Amino acid sequence: MQIAGHRLGDMARPFLIAGPCVIESEAMCLTIADHLARLARRLAIPVIFKASFDKANRSAHTSFRGIGFDAGLEVLARVRDRTGLPVLTDVHEVCQVAAVAQAVDVLQTPAFLARQTDLIAAAAASGRPVNIKKAQFMAPGDMAQVVAKARAAARAANLGEDRFAVCERGTMFGYNNLVVDMRALVELRATGCPVVFDATHAVQLPGANGTSSGGQSEHVAPLARAAVAVGVAGLFLETHPEPAQALSDGPNAVRLDQLDGLVEHLLRLAALAHG
Repeated sequence: MQIAGHRLGDMARPFLIAGPCVIESEAMCLTIADHLARLARRLAIPVIFKASFDKANRSAHTSFRGIGFDAGLEVLARVRDRTGLPVLTDVHEVCQVAAVAQAVDVLQTPAFLARQTDLIAAAAASGRPVNIKKAQFMAPGDMAQVVAKARAAARAANLGEDRFAVCERGTMFGYNNLVVDMRALVELRATGCPVVFDATHAVQLPGANGTSSGGQSEHVAPLARAAVAVGVAGLFLETHPEPAQALSDGPNAVRLDQLDGLVEHLLRLAALAHG
């Protein structure tokens, strides 16, 4: 899989998708993106900046969703122009896909929408690579059909079919908890796509705080270590300078000043396990 000139898929040297859950402000995104750009240069790994212009699946109607469509895409464009990092964002509706694909390098389909055929097809036909998140209610084997939909749409648009990654973020069994079955990381390889592990959403406690989701960020590192040992092509880590003050998903985010040490450790483990 190619993204912004980078060949992705080496389990001994996984790539990184990182950034805040949602765009809170341009200044915050640039602060995080500058940090990630330095990290990418120092460790010589592909880093993709991620942030959502809209979080359409919030726990409550009063939850912060983002700064809006047009303003959000402008911020992502500035991040790319300033840092040179490729950028990724979510699309929730078919009508968003064309404009978002013009503004970013990678599209992402949210986990709750993995079975939305029209959205998967539109994202696949956009010409951009797509990170397809496995739904919390789906078995890993179910993703074969999701990827088949994406590839069929790519073929119909006369596009290459090797532009999709599949992302594991745990499975929900109710009661505000997610469980990660590491076997899923192996089973998802049957799709033929690079497998990404979302270590921060995997420790989310959806809706646990009533009007917002909770999380157990202390478990991010253990789960990420396990995923790297099993073997993944990429890691997804949401990060924030002050997670306690984050407007979305703070309880499961990695503090920005702790990100470098975690990524360095994971790269050493990946090299040991797969190098």
